[in-house]
Amino acid sequence: MAKAETKSIAKNSKAFHDYFVEERFEAGVVLCGTEVKSIRQGGVNLKDSWCQVKDGELWLYGAHISPYEKGNIFNKDPRRVRKLLMHRREILRLHMAVQRDGLTLVPLSLYFKDAKVKVEVGLCKGKKLYDKRASAAERDAKRDMDRAMKSRERY
Repeated sequence: MAKAETKSIAKNSKAFHDYFVEERFEAGVVLCGTEVKSIRQGGVNLKDSWCQVKDGELWLYGAHISPYEKGNIFNKDPRRVRKLLMHRREILRLHMAVQRDGLTLVPLSLYFKDAKVKVEVGLCKGKKLYDKRASAAERDAKRDMDRAMKSRERY
């Protein structure tokens, strides 16, 4: 069986700054045709988006998909609520984790898997201010080490 080809569309970098990602899940997205065309052009933003389980279904809130320029009356509202497709057991597991542990469901990235649009949903725990500072310091230290190693390789 051939491996599915994936092409990244958008990443939610703010999510990695604000949250610790505990687990990752893949979900399909219910979209209309003009939304898919707009996504192919890169007109999507996940910055302030989140997911929520409501009535046993998983929903994506706050994701902005720009209206398709060549579209007509079929263009949808850019910030409309979109349904995510997952197995019922997975949705119930996510719902229980959110209720029990106080975790948050955050879309981490949007990508094409073959011809279908998928969302990577993260089960996340919020970072405190000192955690964000520690992450930034760790990232800076790693960057400095990489720079030092690179300069040593030249000589």
